[in-house]
Parts: sequence; structure tokens; C-alpha cells
Amino acid sequence: MMLLPNLPQNTALLDLLREQSVPQERGGYADEGWELHTHPDLVERLEDLAPRWPVLASFGVPVLAANGIAAVVAVGTGVLLVRLPEAPPEPLEPAEPCPPLTDPGQGWYAVCPWQNELSSAESKRLLSLLVQHALTYAASQSAVDSIDWQEKPGTQSGKSQGRRPSKRTTRRSRGRRGRRR
Repeated sequence: MMLLPNLPQNTALLDLLREQSVPQERGGYADEGWELHTHPDLVERLEDLAPRWPVLASFGVPVLAANGIAAVVAVGTGVLLVRLPEAPPEPLEPAEPCPPLTDPGQGWYAVCPWQNELSSAESKRLLSLLVQHALTYAASQSAVDSIDWQEKPGTQSGKSQGRRPSKRTTRRSRGRRGRRR
């Protein structure tokens, strides 16, 4: 796992995780030198909800981030913290709050990662959409637009830079090559 960058947008989260962290060098419940504070099933669920995104390590807690800004955090056995501009939609069951991060005005919301009231497929669909929304929102909070989701400098999320237009010709243009009008 890569480490979550120490950016101003991550300060409140990193401070909270640092306070709760326990150093641990070895063992089945260690992650990057810290005691794992997330059940392995929840880590797997997080990876399942955003399969193309790398999971970052932060004091024994898995995090999804966009442009280095934390967007989703998996905690304990049943809490997903999502960074959003507004509360998650009504059908999604909230989870136990995680103060001070989930205090009003902080931009973090606690959601149950299992959504027992919904079918498995609907739960995964809605949570995947929520995670993607959180990642998009986190990316918009970045002052730097030049880091893609894999933390590679020089690209802009999905935009190609410095490419020349294709020199391929279409059928129509091939037939006209060499003709003068």
C-alpha cells in the first residue's frame, strides 16, 4: 500500500488516525508498521466498491484518495467514512458517527458498508456510486490537477496531454488523396 500524503485537506483525518494508531511491526493484523484498525472483510469490501483505485495506508486504516486527497476511509467492522459536499442519499443506512470528523460542517459522513436493508446487488451499486462521488469530490478539493488516480505526475484525470492528432486517414479522405479541385 502507498501512504496517504500529508496535505492540508487530510490534516483532520490524519490527526484523528494518528491519535488512535498503535505501532506494530509484525503480525497478521499489521499494516505498514501499524496495528490494523479495520476488519479484513471491510478492507475487501472497500476494494470491491472501487476496484480500479489503490488503497492507501494511513496509520493502520485503509483509505481511498483522489489527487492525494482522502475520499473514503474504512474503520472497524462496519463504518465507511465518505467525504462529500452533502449527506448521502436517504436509502443508504448511516453508521456510527466518528467525531470530530463527522461533526456537522466537517464534510465527512459515516455510512454502513453492508446496507442490510437493501439487496446485495443494490447495496453494492449504491455504495459504489457513493464512493465514486466521494472520489470525484475529493479530486475537486485538490489545488493540483496534475496527478492522476495512480499518483503519476503529468497527467490530468483522463485527459491526454501533448498528443498530436491521429494521422490515420478515413476511407473518404483516402479516396481524395492526390486529387485537385
